[in-house]
Amino acid sequence: MTLNRIGLDNKKAEKLALKLNELLSNYQIFYINTRGFHWNIKGDKFFELHVKFEELYNDSVLKIDEIAERILTLGFTPLHTYEDYLKKSKIKPAKNVVDGKKAVAKILKGYEVLLPLERELLELSETSNDEGTNALMSDYIREQEKLIWMYSSFLNRA
Repeated sequence: MTLNRIGLDNKKAEKLALKLNELLSNYQIFYINTRGFHWNIKGDKFFELHVKFEELYNDSVLKIDEIAERILTLGFTPLHTYEDYLKKSKIKPAKNVVDGKKAVAKILKGYEVLLPLERELLELSETSNDEGTNALMSDYIREQEKLIWMYSSFLNRA
């Protein structure tokens, strides 16, 4: 077994880095979607949603940076082109969404991709003895579960 510079099994770290790059790709598309919702939202609840979408994309920028830095910490290279992101992402770009409820529904669809990936990474990091990735994913999951509840409540979903 070969250890990387932070003392983790290099083969396990590589699996983590691949999965983190998948998460990074999805976050990049989630980010650009929420940025577009912020810019283009119209109508009822404009002021409320405009602010909420800005909070989301600002939070996404921080997470994108944390994920990329975690990949580097593990000894690998984060993806860094939109071409790569589009190939890896299950979240699809949302174009010309101006309706608030449609935008919120797309955000919830995005979390349907992000949350399972984060749970997968949580499990993988646990079995790899990677506390750094584990703590990051645990924080993301806790935060996003609450956001899912809140955005679902906005749409009157159970």
